[in-house]
Amino acid sequence: MAFEHVSVLLHETVDGLNVKPDGIYVDATLGGGGHAYEVCTKLGEQGRLIGIDQDADAIKAAGKRLEGFGEKVTIIRSNYCDMKPRLHEIGIDKVDGITVDLGVSSYQLDTAERGFSYRVDAPLDMRMDQRQKMTARDIVNDYSESELYRVIRDYGEDRFAKNIAKHIVAERTKGPIETTGQLNEIISHAIPMKIQKTSGHPSKRTFQALRIELNHELDVLRDTLDDMIDLLNPGGRLCIITFHSLEDRIVKSSFRKNENPCICPSHFPVCVCGNVSKGKVITRKPILPSEEELTVNSRSKSAKLRIFEHA
Repeated sequence: MAFEHVSVLLHETVDGLNVKPDGIYVDATLGGGGHAYEVCTKLGEQGRLIGIDQDADAIKAAGKRLEGFGEKVTIIRSNYCDMKPRLHEIGIDKVDGITVDLGVSSYQLDTAERGFSYRVDAPLDMRMDQRQKMTARDIVNDYSESELYRVIRDYGEDRFAKNIAKHIVAERTKGPIETTGQLNEIISHAIPMKIQKTSGHPSKRTFQALRIELNHELDVLRDTLDDMIDLLNPGGRLCIITFHSLEDRIVKSSFRKNENPCICPSHFPVCVCGNVSKGKVITRKPILPSEEELTVNSRSKSAKLRIFEHA
C-alpha cells in the first residue's frame, strides 16, 4: 500500500512559518512529506529542511517525495523528542522554524496490519515506531483494571471508561485479547446500544487512548515544547497542529507560559522573579480548517493550529 496522507492545514501551517529562502526548517513529524514539500518549494540555494519521523514507512515515502530537492533535505529516523541532540549531531544549533503535526497518518490508519484502526480486524499493534517492543496488545492484556480505566478515562475521555476496563479484564480471563476485532466486540458490550446509535463508533475513544498511552504522545509533547522554542532563532516560528483536546491544552498552556513566564504575585508593582519572555503567541485563537478543507478531508475536523514566534 502506498503511503498516502492529505496534509491538514497545509497552507495555513507553511504560511505561518514565514519561510525565509536561506532559513533552516524542521518538520518534526515528517509523515508523507506534505508540509515539508511546501516548505522546500520556498527555499533558496542556502535553505535547508530537516525531516524527522520514527516510522520507517514514512521515512521511505517522504524520501521519495522530497528527492528532487537534493541536498537541501536531510531525513532522520527518530522521535521528535530527540530533536535537539539529533540536530546537534549534524551541526545545527538553531533553526528558523519547526512544524509538528500530531495526527495519525491516513496510511497508518488504513494499513490493517499496523493495528491503529477499529474499522478492520488486525493484530493489536498501534506502534508509531515498529522498533519498539511493546504493543497495544500488551496494554490490553497486562494493565490492571485500574490502569486501563485511567488510560481510557484520561486519554479517551470516555464516560464509559470504567465499564470498558471491567469488560476487558473479564474477557481476558478466557484467553488473550489479540486483535482489534476482539477488542471492538468487548467495547460494544460495555457501552449501551442507545448511546452507540448516536455517538459514532463505540471503539473510537478507547483506540485513541491506547495509541496515546503506547506511544507516550502527551508526555513527549509536554516534555519537548520548551526545547523546540529554545531551538528557534529570533523571529523563528513553531507551528503545531493538534487533534485532541488534551494536546491542544498542553500547547496552549506552554505557549502562554513562554510568552509570559512571570510568577510574581499580581499585586507586585514590578516583576522581580527575573523570568524573561521567550516570544509571543501569534494565534490567540487556534486556526481551524476551512469549510473547503473539511469537505475534502473529513479527518481534519478536529485539527487546530497554534503558532509561537521567538523573540
